[in-house]
Amino acid sequence: MFDALERAFSCAVPTGIDCSLRAERSVSESHSVRRGVPAPPRRSTNMGAMITVEHRGAIGYAATPDLSEQGLRHALAEALDWAKASAGRMVPGFPASSLSAEKGTFVSPEREAWAAISPSDKIALLLDVSRRLKVDDRIGDWGASVARTQTESLLLTTKGGRVRQKSCVVVPAMFATASCAAQTQRRSFGDSKFRQGGFEVLADLGFGTAPERIGREALMLIEARECPSGRMDIVIGPDQMALQIHESIGHPLELDRILGDERNYAGTSFVTPEMFGTFRYGSNLLNISFDPAEAGEATSYAFDDEGRRAQKEYLIKDGVLARPLGSATSQHRANLDGVANARACSWNRPAIDRMANLNLEPGNSKFDDLIAQVERGIYAETNFSWSIDDSRNKFQFGCEWGQMIEDGRLTEVVRNPNYRGISSNFWRSLKGVGDRSSYFIGGAPQCGKGEPNQAVPVGHATPACLFADVDVFGGVA
Repeated sequence: MFDALERAFSCAVPTGIDCSLRAERSVSESHSVRRGVPAPPRRSTNMGAMITVEHRGAIGYAATPDLSEQGLRHALAEALDWAKASAGRMVPGFPASSLSAEKGTFVSPEREAWAAISPSDKIALLLDVSRRLKVDDRIGDWGASVARTQTESLLLTTKGGRVRQKSCVVVPAMFATASCAAQTQRRSFGDSKFRQGGFEVLADLGFGTAPERIGREALMLIEARECPSGRMDIVIGPDQMALQIHESIGHPLELDRILGDERNYAGTSFVTPEMFGTFRYGSNLLNISFDPAEAGEATSYAFDDEGRRAQKEYLIKDGVLARPLGSATSQHRANLDGVANARACSWNRPAIDRMANLNLEPGNSKFDDLIAQVERGIYAETNFSWSIDDSRNKFQFGCEWGQMIEDGRLTEVVRNPNYRGISSNFWRSLKGVGDRSSYFIGGAPQCGKGEPNQAVPVGHATPACLFADVDVFGGVA
């Protein structure tokens, strides 16, 4: 398909036009079982191309599912009309050109081919997981699912750029809900557990060994007491840390948000352009990297959707704010160095400033060492609820699972652990960072932003972390 499309684009582009084509074909498949009953399998294919034309300091877009030469000519003409209409009306500071001349490829590894496992075998696996989740009659609702999306893309530019990339993301899930008297508690595998790869991702994430534990922990939660309230130390598990990074570091550092472009929909940011290079975002232990080369992470790639070559960069180094998450356009407007993070959710959306792989670099403490530092506190994992203000500053998170920490040891299970804080104050209280032994590669499966909305997966890798003197409270937040 892409070879024919490349020839059609070459024939369709008029002489003297500066433009790009970004084509994408995605195939999604999902299987699920709930309460022992399989749902019909789902499969969908989405394919098309976006044309971007640059003209006299302005840009125009047009998307089409018609990938013939005629279809591309029509989209080119429409994009050119929009660019002409926008000339002289673009946001000040728009770069002279954002067209890339890069050439290259990227293919995410797949050790066990997804297609080699039949749909009936996938359903059989989910039926087995479902059966094992119901460890007790008090489990009233339970289920398991697995989804996979394969995305192939081609980016061509009239500057000579040619980038082909292919990624496969596998998302497993399971849950068990237990009830007894007036108490109902849900324990899940966690939304953050997904990666690039093939069928081996299920084994890598421990999907097959988790069901009985998930069921038993749901039962433990309905018998547990409420999480105590007060200021105390908290150790946060990697799956919850992924969302903490996402909401209170990732979104505030998106440069278009800092410049005000998202304020009427997704909000703004407490971060300002003047803070980069000097602002203390967290303690000396906080090191946040943009790392599109982390093997298996959900949004690993070699080039972003504008064709810029991606490489590891530090956004926060030793606690100090270093650089934003900004595309070429945003970087030019703000006069700040960013990263290769222009991403689109599909062929019919333009690329905007997005998180990709945003990671908290591991430290030197083993998990037991983090726990040993706490005289009285709480351990929390797996997100249940979250809230954060429009400037991504004040936040409140609730978790599924909690355990008391007393005299350096994990003790009784508690339900409904919640914590809250202010982003920079919270990260400045970071007093322990786990090493590679607790480092977990996961992410946020659906992150929404932009008008019209674009929902994309985001990768986050992080160890467990210890924070001092945090406002912790119990109850359903």
